[in-house]
Amino acid sequence: MKKLIGKVVGGKMERTVLVAVESTFSHPLYKKIIKKFKNIKVDNQIGAKKGDLVRIIQTRPISKEKHFKVLEVIKNASDR
Repeated sequence: MKKLIGKVVGGKMERTVLVAVESTFSHPLYKKIIKKFKNIKVDNQIGAKKGDLVRIIQTRPISKEKHFKVLEVIKNASDR
């Protein structure tokens, strides 16, 4: 099971949030470090809001595009 950390970037759906997960890799030729973001639809039973830093975990398919759920909120958006 994958555990990832990301930032909630959207929450307009009823029980789903959009989480941006960042990954870094080195370019094969130029050796520059590149950041890559992937937006993942996540089941939100905890109540994470836009701007929160969350830990997500892979689960069985909940719907066509949801395969992750929010495990915990690491940092609230209002704490900054």
